[in-house]
Amino acid sequence: MKIKCPKCKSDAELAPDFSFVKCEQCHLDMSYGEYVKFVAHNETKYSDILSDYTGSTEGETAGTLDEWED
Repeated sequence: MKIKCPKCKSDAELAPDFSFVKCEQCHLDMSYGEYVKFVAHNETKYSDILSDYTGSTEGETAGTLDEWED
């Protein structure tokens, strides 16, 4: 399935089993879980995804991707 690459905005490929996302244009290669975190962290229109996992995010920042690695 084609999805938008979060780095270069060209078409990326999502594996049929949702195991990875790859972009030939910028050589992005990450798991789908990493993709969701990346998009939720970097695109404000998707920041509401964070509330599904943390409750209310009002008055809080999302942190960095390094902080999510715990």
